[in-house]
Amino acid sequence: MSLAELAVTVAMLGALGLVARRFGLSAIPAYLLAGLLLGPNEPEELAFIRPSEVTEFVAELGLVFLLFFLGLEFTLGRLTRTGRHFGLGGFVDLVANAGLGLLVGVAAFGTTPAALVLAACIYVSSSAIAIKGLIDFRRLADDETDLVLAVLLFEDLVIALMLGYAAAGGGEVSDTLVLVATALGFITAGLAVSRWLSGPLDRYLDRLPLEFFLLAVFGFLVGTAAIAEELGLSEAIGALMAGIVLSETSVREQIEERFFSFRDIFAALFFFVFGLSIDLSAIGDVGWIVALAVLVTLGGKVGAGMAAGRLGGFTQRQSFNAGVALVAHGEFTIILAQLASENDALDVGQRTDLVAFAGLYVLVTATIGLVLMKESKRLGRVFFPIRKLNPEA
Repeated sequence: MSLAELAVTVAMLGALGLVARRFGLSAIPAYLLAGLLLGPNEPEELAFIRPSEVTEFVAELGLVFLLFFLGLEFTLGRLTRTGRHFGLGGFVDLVANAGLGLLVGVAAFGTTPAALVLAACIYVSSSAIAIKGLIDFRRLADDETDLVLAVLLFEDLVIALMLGYAAAGGGEVSDTLVLVATALGFITAGLAVSRWLSGPLDRYLDRLPLEFFLLAVFGFLVGTAAIAEELGLSEAIGALMAGIVLSETSVREQIEERFFSFRDIFAALFFFVFGLSIDLSAIGDVGWIVALAVLVTLGGKVGAGMAAGRLGGFTQRQSFNAGVALVAHGEFTIILAQLASENDALDVGQRTDLVAFAGLYVLVTATIGLVLMKESKRLGRVFFPIRKLNPEA
């Protein structure tokens, strides 16, 4: 990628991102669309950028920053606050949506590892889009927001295991078991460090001058991602655990403030690079999978949200709001497909279909999810009207 190509890319990202924001939508589908338009696939008339080692490296940085910031949001305090809904709401969501996703996966790929990856893509909601929607639509103070955050947190933990499987799983059963055990051990070690060593780490970072503070945080992030990669896991797990470790320090807000711009820039480029791999000519092969998955997602997320909400003591309208907030899919679906596309244990055709599916699926669900989220309170009044008392009773 030359400087001229980078300039055109950034201009396209900015323009489409502003259009999406104008309509109250997430910028993620806009970034994917930019990659689709400028990429080497159809429409070939607009082909301008081709994947290369540079674009792959930029995408890797974007992936690392995305997962790092998701990890920063995972604090033991947040888990305590949402603990009432964490187990119950997360379990209901897992059983309903992972189960439905697996049915779609088996229908698409048979009883293969690719079916499990597809199930994970359908199961996991977008934390980034959901939280941004809660902020934009002024829902953070709503009671049911605790349920939404609890389910998202539960999903993050489940997907942390799936990241390693998507990247290297699907081979011999013994190898897969070793991979899962390694991932569990790595996550457990990260949580232990977060719990017991956050104090010393906090004091060390707090004493550093700004320049060396930035270098220390960035070095810790990259180093943790590299360790995960050396263990045969995805760098995404390492970045996630780096964020979780630093989430318990007093400098967490300073880290978010200093690295926020890096996250936004590289995350935009990550989604753009993924968009380069989307081939519209594959719609004929995966279009039915996308359509089925969208229908399953609408029913599964809203239904699970309703069930979890009612079990958690919320009203029908509040439960409906919670379910709708989980419809949008985004970063984790793309990340899972990206990692699976590099997994030699999966069939080449399945890898291609997973990438095509993920891009189109995110484009559709992110758009529908935000529209429904914006209108959920009005829809709630229509679907669940308050029953008037009978004056003659």
